[in-house]
Amino acid sequence: MHVRHERYPVAAADHARLRDPQNGCPWDLEQDFASIAPYTVEEAYEVADAIDRNDLVDLKDELGDLLLQVVFHAQMASERGAFDFGDVVAAISAKMVRRHPHIFGDAQAADADAVLANWDEIKRSERVAKGELDDSALAGISRGLPEWQRAVKLQKRAARTGFDWPGPAPVIDKLREEVDEVQAEFDAAARGADNHERLQEELGDMLFVCVNLARHAQVDVGTALRLANLKFERRFRAMEALAAVQGGMRALDLPQQEALWQAVKQQEKGTVR
Repeated sequence: MHVRHERYPVAAADHARLRDPQNGCPWDLEQDFASIAPYTVEEAYEVADAIDRNDLVDLKDELGDLLLQVVFHAQMASERGAFDFGDVVAAISAKMVRRHPHIFGDAQAADADAVLANWDEIKRSERVAKGELDDSALAGISRGLPEWQRAVKLQKRAARTGFDWPGPAPVIDKLREEVDEVQAEFDAAARGADNHERLQEELGDMLFVCVNLARHAQVDVGTALRLANLKFERRFRAMEALAAVQGGMRALDLPQQEALWQAVKQQEKGTVR
């Protein structure tokens, strides 16, 4: 059972007060779409972090923070006479109905793959209706996405045309090839070559293949990287605690620091049974 809440106009009205030219908040009044966009992205990551931690209480708060970003953008658009929060809600409701004809219409979709195929075709039709002429399978992938996320989308779209590795093994082979090419560029740089752009290109190729490998493993790249960041932070902080009795990290040379890193890793392995 879905309960309709009528509280969102109140939130929008509250934010309109914050943007009131005479009595509003000075900070809110200084903002525009561009200045708020980084906060919007940050709040989306905070939502993902709460999900990673399975913290539903925090998730509620983070979803509220993300919703505030939507309200903020809608308020600024309303001030320009473009649209308001109600229009945003109406637009997404209409889009969900339009893109789920197997639920709200007569179309058929036997499985999730069929749903995605229908979704892509509907999006293509929407782009044509807007006058967009790009009919590539890669059309419509936003350039504003984090590049790792855009890489995933590019690869998935290409895979739907059949352009994909048959499994992880050839991707791993390709990764080894890319690592060798990166090594070659580092070696060239050590010999004095002016090859920074070439090294950048090869590193990019290597990262792109890493994304592809994660996709074949059905591992979310963002989640994997967040977990790696958390692990590094946890271990480094533990290193700092051990190093404190030896004068701190800066008092130790690299082999001593590496020894602490290995000690922390062993401690972690000892606590996992």
